[in-house]
Amino acid sequence: MDLQLTDKRALVTGSTAGIGLAIARQLAAEGAEVILTGRTEARLQAARAAILAETPHARVQGVAVDFGQAADVQRLLQAVPAVDILINNVGIFEPRPFAEITDEDWLHFFEVNVLSGVRLSRHYFPSMLARNWGRILFISSESAIQIPQEMIHYGTTKTAQLAVARGLAELTKGTNVTVNSVLPGPTASEGVQEFLGKLAAEGQTREQAEQDFFQHARPSSLLQRFSSPEEIASMVVFLSSPLASATNGTAVRVDGGTVRSIN
Repeated sequence: MDLQLTDKRALVTGSTAGIGLAIARQLAAEGAEVILTGRTEARLQAARAAILAETPHARVQGVAVDFGQAADVQRLLQAVPAVDILINNVGIFEPRPFAEITDEDWLHFFEVNVLSGVRLSRHYFPSMLARNWGRILFISSESAIQIPQEMIHYGTTKTAQLAVARGLAELTKGTNVTVNSVLPGPTASEGVQEFLGKLAAEGQTREQAEQDFFQHARPSSLLQRFSSPEEIASMVVFLSSPLASATNGTAVRVDGGTVRSIN
């Protein structure tokens, strides 16, 4: 299927590993020009090399950004003044008991997980409307619907993303601009791989750790395994394309059936 993404310019935040890198890879393979973001030049270079190894003629560049710093975001906007597709993927998570989550923790999570997307969307959204074409996607989580008791601050920021995305979508009425959210379920991201690796070092195999996680932490999952970043990316890249023009203001679940809901 030709997703008609040739020559579209896409910015993917948090794209040096995991879901973000998988999205960037698929966008590049579809002919889009891709701007990567990451914390360090070394990780950007490695991600760019990985994409070029698969798609030698890809147009891909990188910008080092700390999305916890508003000044860094402003520098990114100056370096990349316009895009056709904005993927708000960057995010942080950390299991922590609720009583131990400080004000500073709450503010930091909102700064990275919510305000990064707000700042970028505020800049790119008006020009998308002016050109009468654009795609904005917020990579949220099934934790936005089922707030995890061990990460209430994380879940709250993911719910906030859904609200921002739906509100922006209301402003696209009658245009060819769409704003959607994607809700992955438990995914074999870089952080999850590190977590499984630690358990394996303690004597539990990765397979046992995964089975234990879905038996106790996510028993409602129908998939009963971690999704791959590529499985999430396939949905995101489709929603980024002109072929998804009738999908707008929606929270699309790619959660392996974890959320027990028919809508």
